[in-house]
Amino acid sequence: MAAPAPEYLRFTTHKSLTHRLVLSTLTGRPVHISQIRSSSPTNPGLAPHEISFLRLLDSITNGSVMQISYTGTTLTYIPGLITGSVSTGGGDVVRCVLPETCRRGVSWFLLPLCMLAPFSKAPINVRFEGDGVITSATETGDVSVDTVRTAILPLYEAFGIIGSKLELRILQRSCAGVGGKGGGGVVELRFGSQVRLPKTLHMNRSPGRVKRIRGVAYSTGVSASNSARMINAARGVLNPLVPDIHVASQYDQAPLVGDKGSAGGKKRTGVGFGLSLIAECSSEGVIYSADVPAPSQGGVTPEDIGKRCAYQLLEMVSQGGCITRVGAPTVLTLMAMGSEDVGREEI
Repeated sequence: MAAPAPEYLRFTTHKSLTHRLVLSTLTGRPVHISQIRSSSPTNPGLAPHEISFLRLLDSITNGSVMQISYTGTTLTYIPGLITGSVSTGGGDVVRCVLPETCRRGVSWFLLPLCMLAPFSKAPINVRFEGDGVITSATETGDVSVDTVRTAILPLYEAFGIIGSKLELRILQRSCAGVGGKGGGGVVELRFGSQVRLPKTLHMNRSPGRVKRIRGVAYSTGVSASNSARMINAARGVLNPLVPDIHVASQYDQAPLVGDKGSAGGKKRTGVGFGLSLIAECSSEGVIYSADVPAPSQGGVTPEDIGKRCAYQLLEMVSQGGCITRVGAPTVLTLMAMGSEDVGREEI
């Protein structure tokens, strides 16, 4: 007797594509997504960064089936098992090479990958490289890798996931290149804590007062003084409010990308600067974050970036809640995957 055809969950458009694929993988329910940019006259179908995510998903799972229509406007996904890096007991590195046309920051890939990693059969070790890796925040709304490391990964501790086994390394920094695409950075994620079910979260509804502010000012391929100027501008706004402020300064040479076979084909890209700030509250685990990059077309001073990021952080604090906005999808997903006990939090 033939096996019954799978019952698909049907969605339309490309919105929340990664989250739909993550939930499909975690629950084992196949999905059918149609009308993906079907009305676009120039670029219909899946974008380059979405194709790269599908390849990454195929690399860390076993038995997944993906079918893409000729025009790329329809995707059918049947999830498999999350195996992680299993060839040598979790020691292998899964390489995810992003094309130069990628317009999304690498955090767009990291956030859904971290949601899958706790339920993998083996530790996950993924290395993002290629001409399209952007480690900074982007104008499309993606946060920087620094925000993922300081504001998102600590949230996993509350669910019984060992924080000491989570490592996010920035081997080469990069910003968005001309037109907001390309970068040339290198980032490595090592997620070595696996659980069967996350613990039930009971977050204190009173976040308390902000006790310290931390952050990273990064400059890539530009003068290192830009970091100092951003820090001074941000401290000018925040110093009257919080005495304990420490913002690290990071400088990297712009990555060299292009044709490795000819010296004339190489070029420096990923030039820029930005600021990432977090505010830690007196209640354990409550963190607010802000992230502002310099636009790829230029024309903005470091002082403007520093002040804008400081005011954005203050706005996040004024909105209250116990979870920063960029961490809400992660926390809600892990709460839904937990035991039957009722968890509570305030966003």
